[in-house]
Amino acid sequence: SRESAFVHAISSAGVVFAITRACSQGELKSCSCDPKKKGSAKDSKGHFDWGGCSDNIDYGVKFARAFVDAKERKGKDARALMNLHNNRAGRKAVKRFLKQECKCHGVSGSCTLRTCWLAMADFRKTGDYLWKKYNGAIQVVMNQDGTGFTVANKRFKKPTKNDLVYFESSPDYCIRDRDVGSLGTAGRVCNQTSRGMDSCEVMCCGRGYDTSRVSRMTKCECKFHWCCAVRCQDCLEVVDIHTCKAPKSAGWISRT
Repeated sequence: SRESAFVHAISSAGVVFAITRACSQGELKSCSCDPKKKGSAKDSKGHFDWGGCSDNIDYGVKFARAFVDAKERKGKDARALMNLHNNRAGRKAVKRFLKQECKCHGVSGSCTLRTCWLAMADFRKTGDYLWKKYNGAIQVVMNQDGTGFTVANKRFKKPTKNDLVYFESSPDYCIRDRDVGSLGTAGRVCNQTSRGMDSCEVMCCGRGYDTSRVSRMTKCECKFHWCCAVRCQDCLEVVDIHTCKAPKSAGWISRT
């Protein structure tokens, strides 16, 4: 499903990010900063010298390809081919946000000399990018010779190496179904004021929600005391908790 496509992509991206960051921080004996970023170069602002510690993204990608893809390379079926595609899309997503950072040198920051290095962006950018790819994931089927994909619906564009692909439609996550591992949304806490995915309207799948008023102890009136402690009082807070209703159909009861 498109959910499994996202899981494979974000997991592969996470391995790339973690290994690359560990290389730059000197936590691994097998790698270090990017050894290719040496000497001088030129960009739109002029000449600069490579310095600092450029993230060794190529090593991270190489490691992730060997480690994450190992299981899938043993199989030759459609699922393995799909997983390999989504793993690669995740690795490419991290590399997409590699950016050049520079530091100026000279009198009063005149920037007569610049030292630059390549650094990965915050992983949140990769996650947000793959989330958009999840929403636009493309359903595919195997081609006749079993070596690649073709779109399931001819009206949609052919997937690129950056797109996520999937074979099967997603199950109904609103309803509990042990066969597909779905716990359903009955009893889930939702946000009454939200308009996003956590809203009661979306989370409860149109079934409505129950509201209960609960009392809980929270920290309040916190003050900083020199030096160096923060002291708070315990306050009793009354809040409304909204939870999704369960389906009323007999079918849901029998499937649990």
